[in-house]
Order: sequence, then structure tokens, then C-alpha cells
Amino acid sequence: MRVSDFDYELPEEKIAKYPPLERGSTRLLMLDRSSGALVHALYAGLDAFLQQGDLLVLNNTKVVRARLFAFKPTGAKIELMLLEKHEGEQNLVLYRGRLKKGDKLETNGYELLVTDIVDYGIARIEMSKVGELSEFFDHFGGVPIPPYLKRCAEEVDRERYQTLFAQLPGSVAAPTASLNMTQELLEKLLCKGVDVVTLTLHVGLGTFLPIRVESFQEHVMHCEYYSIPPESAGKIRKVKVSGGRIVAVGTTVTRALEHAGERIVTFSGSETLTGEADIFIYPGYQFRIIDALLTNFHAPRSTVLMLASAFAGTDNLRRAYREALEKEYLFLSYGDSMLIC
Repeated sequence: MRVSDFDYELPEEKIAKYPPLERGSTRLLMLDRSSGALVHALYAGLDAFLQQGDLLVLNNTKVVRARLFAFKPTGAKIELMLLEKHEGEQNLVLYRGRLKKGDKLETNGYELLVTDIVDYGIARIEMSKVGELSEFFDHFGGVPIPPYLKRCAEEVDRERYQTLFAQLPGSVAAPTASLNMTQELLEKLLCKGVDVVTLTLHVGLGTFLPIRVESFQEHVMHCEYYSIPPESAGKIRKVKVSGGRIVAVGTTVTRALEHAGERIVTFSGSETLTGEADIFIYPGYQFRIIDALLTNFHAPRSTVLMLASAFAGTDNLRRAYREALEKEYLFLSYGDSMLIC
């Protein structure tokens, strides 16, 4: 199997350019991965497909205002994208333009200094005045909506490119599977006996970028920091032991849970499980933790599409995507969703 096997034609008009007028009003395609059966439903009706004893796992990361423009003394404009949070303050940015170590940049009346070029297109930046770079971006930066939307961030994105339960700042892309999760839906699930826990995985841009190589073995997976509280880890282990289902809301939750799989299975303490998820999940992978996946429709050749294919079965997912395109589902971050179980 090659990376090109995960290419498909995604018409521009099938990409959701804006969030739905009402949060939670998107569609839901349910895929039974055992039979391949498809059911058309609404995201707000997710409770119909879950049952008492299931455990829903959400990512409570918060998207930061990560995009900023700065200027060199020559007047050249440089686009800066603050990278996702890891352990420690790293002050790393993805930049578009030409930079070298020692360059000074000006933006919003402040001076920034390029202290190092750590990789191609990635620099370490420090402020000339005392203060955290992340706080500076939060004050002056813009919402980092995906480039495939082909528009600038607008006021609507400040609220809607963020989940209702976002708590811990650090992501530069939203955990999109839960953008349409509402308090009303969570209450319906709780009333049905579905428990809910959270973890944190700070989402990076690398997760959603298309793979440029043909061989899976050549791809270097982007690392993302995660943290699973002991209360969540304990409940997840308990549900697995009792035979209940772990329902991952999104590929970010899936990556955190599967990366921490061995520690979750043997968990018996009170420590927080942390790590850098560099796990690359594609067909052939044996899932240890998740039993159902709520996810959006993904871009061609992306690692998240491969993860969904690994869980659903490649033929099942191809058929589901064909039907979704025929039935006018909307794709990508602001679009409709799938429940695979």
C-alpha cells in the first residue's frame, strides 16, 4: 500500500468554507465497520448511536491566536505562525519569507529578535522586552484557520474555530471533530448513561498536512504533546476492563490514547500520563484503546485520513467517502462528521 492510495478528488465546492450558522447542526454519517452499512443522520443525534456504559473522550485543548505579520527593517513582510505548545517555553515559529539568525523584526510597536534558525522554515524568536511570546501572540495574533479555506480569519472564527470546552491554550489547529459538540448534546449523552472525560493534546499543523513522499516508511510523523489526567486514565482503563466502549472524539484523541496505550492498560496510580505523540497510524495498525471514532471528512493524502482508514477499513472508508460526496456532505474542519463504530 502506498501513500497515493489515499488520494482522491475533493471538489472545491465540497469544502466547508465557514462554520454552520448554528453549532451542532451539521450532518453525521454513521459507518458500521463490521458490516460496512451506512446510516445518514445528524450530529445532534449522536446519542442514538451510543449506549449506557460508553465513555466519550474529548480533547480540551484551546486554539491560540497563532498567526502574526512582522516587518524587517527593509520593509519586507514576514508571516509568523507560532507553533503548538510542548513542555517548556520554546518560542518556535513557522515563518514565510527570508530570515536568518540575528534578524530583527517589528510588529505592533514591539521588536522581535531571531535567535536561531532551528530547521527549514522554523525559527526561535525572542521579544526585545520582557514578556512571553505566547502572550504577545494571544494579544496581537489572528485565528490560525486552515489555509485551504482561502480566506482571512473573520470575527466568526474567533468563536467557532474553538470548542465549547476548550481550556488549556496550546493548539494551532482545532480538534475539529468536536467543533459541533454542544452542551445540549453532552447532557443528552450523560442522561443516557454515557460518561465523558477529557485529555489534552496540543494540535500542530503537521497533523493535517499532506504527505509528500510515497512510502509510509519515509514519512517522519509530527510530534504533539499530550496530557491525560489520572481521573481520565482510570476511567478509560475501567471501561476497557468492563467491556465498555471508548469513543474517541477526533483523531487527536485517538493519537493520544493509542500512544499511551500500554500505560493506560496497566494504569493503577495517580500520575498524569504525558508524552509526545509521534505515532503514525495507517492500515494494518492494531488499535488497543479506542472502540469508536467520531471524526470529520479528511483531506486527500493526509495522515488523519490514513488513521480513519486504519480504523474503518480501507474499502469501507472509500465507499463512505464516495457516498458522502454524492450526498453533498461538506468536508474538512468546518464540515460534516462521521461516526465509525
